[in-house]
Amino acid sequence: MAQKPKSTAATAPRLGKPLKRAFFDRSVHEVAPDLIGTTLLVDGVGGIIVEVEAYHHSEPAAHSYRGPTPRNQVMFGPPGFSYVYRSYGIHWCVNFVCEQAGSASAVLVRALEPTHGLAAMRRRRRLGDEHALCSGPGKLCEALGITIAESELPLDRLPYSLHARTGDVGVITGVRIGLTKAVDLPWRYGLKGSKFLSKRF
Repeated sequence: MAQKPKSTAATAPRLGKPLKRAFFDRSVHEVAPDLIGTTLLVDGVGGIIVEVEAYHHSEPAAHSYRGPTPRNQVMFGPPGFSYVYRSYGIHWCVNFVCEQAGSASAVLVRALEPTHGLAAMRRRRRLGDEHALCSGPGKLCEALGITIAESELPLDRLPYSLHARTGDVGVITGVRIGLTKAVDLPWRYGLKGSKFLSKRF
């Protein structure tokens, strides 16, 4: 008798408990490393967060440094919301707003290990190599279908779904990437040993 093909859902890792907006109501420097190893899904597509960067309103690399604008207004609101912006006029990038309202601090999601909805990600990226699907902030937004339409939305409601780690992880730190200001701050965090980073630490 022929065996039934295995479902792709059966091979996806078990998801941890859903994260609520209260998870983000803390210092951005606590939230950023705690996001490593969690799972981000958008309409069920996504994977394990393996790389992030923290941005605080007090340093000039943060979009909120010079105060609120129509683009960054969501950063000044309550924590647990998405902030999506266009980078270099080409790529969308997704951030998670942290700290109390008015703080205007956020975490940029830089890379994922794809685990859920790989067929959709490969179709959107026109790419087969899973290591390159989400190895950068613009790449992962394209793979997950994130655009400006997904900005200013609560992170604990669809289309977003965030899930806690299901085990212990090793977190490494380094300087942030591609900046001309505040370049020495060690506010980039990654999953130790991951093959899905945007760049080595």
